[in-house]
Amino acid sequence: MQEDHFETLAIRLQAERTQFKEHSVPLYLTSSYKFDDAEDMRALFANEKEGNVYSRYANPNTTELIDKMAVLEGAESGWATASGMAAIFTTFAAFLKSGDHVVSSRSVFGSTHQLLSNVFSKWGVTYTYADLDKPEQWEQAIQPNTKMIFVETPSNPGIDIIDLEWLANLSKKHNQLLVVDNCFATPYLQQPIKLGADISIHSATKFIDGQGRTLGGIILGSKNLILEIEGFARHSGPAMSPFNAWLLSKSLETLAVRMDRHCENALKVAEFLEGHSSIKKVMYPFLPSHPQYAIAKKQMKQGGGIVTLVIEGGVAAASRFMDKLKMFSISANLGDTRSIATHPATSTHSKLTEEQRLEVGIEQGTIRLSIGLEHVDDILADITQALA
Repeated sequence: MQEDHFETLAIRLQAERTQFKEHSVPLYLTSSYKFDDAEDMRALFANEKEGNVYSRYANPNTTELIDKMAVLEGAESGWATASGMAAIFTTFAAFLKSGDHVVSSRSVFGSTHQLLSNVFSKWGVTYTYADLDKPEQWEQAIQPNTKMIFVETPSNPGIDIIDLEWLANLSKKHNQLLVVDNCFATPYLQQPIKLGADISIHSATKFIDGQGRTLGGIILGSKNLILEIEGFARHSGPAMSPFNAWLLSKSLETLAVRMDRHCENALKVAEFLEGHSSIKKVMYPFLPSHPQYAIAKKQMKQGGGIVTLVIEGGVAAASRFMDKLKMFSISANLGDTRSIATHPATSTHSKLTEEQRLEVGIEQGTIRLSIGLEHVDDILADITQALA
């Protein structure tokens, strides 16, 4: 296509039309496919020609979603999974073996921590955490058997940020894979592969769907790396359903306009909270007070839709605030059209010890706000009355 603007590509890239000349891509609800003849079947299974074999491997809807995401993020190829955590597990499982070591950001989603500490540890994979705001820790953490560097940026829920170009140079220096969880930013705000990462992962459940309707995960990278992902995923089966892929591909058509509003609203909320006497701390990438503000401005288009705050008074004050909210939903999800409040210490990160939570900046008074698409005056009014 001649058009190269993100918004145009997200809308106009789609699967080839059928003989019915449909304007919108149809839904392909089929588990299997018909072969022209015995030789066609043999050649497809031998990977001597391209085509659909079985929907656990590929489907026109998942193929369209992957192809579109790859273009939007500047990747060569990709793979779709049933959820964001399936994408992270598949990436770990495809590249790590017993005896390997991972250097990971300390600030990771609670389930990612569980994978590293309780699942892959049983299979002989070790890990070391490093802090996003302490670059000197990263090279110190690398061991001779380190295979992968894994990072969330911005992190969940602390909104910590690391310089991806710097980290990519470090990973290449030591010949390691750099894997980035890009869930909070989406391809619209940040493109890790263009900044030097090897693999970018998304929980498409969040901002990519954007309406709290479905689950999905996306893994993006070079053709060679995705072939290794495919080798594991084809046989272990963490496949995305055609219906979910169809929904997510349609959602990408509005991603840019939605993220613009998420970011606009979130910045106004962050600025309001920063000046409120009841608030101990506010974390938002595009607030000048953010410790990595300069890095955020360099590698992100806007600050995203998540604002994390610490309220004075600990868990009791946090609970009172959340219970008084009238418009915000109390939920463990994020990235929805609807504004959402989450208390990480008792939900998404509840399986961590108190010491582990404090190490990543999660206090008992920490609240994660996913700022939705409602009118910003209504969002601020709800926060104001809940803080009163």
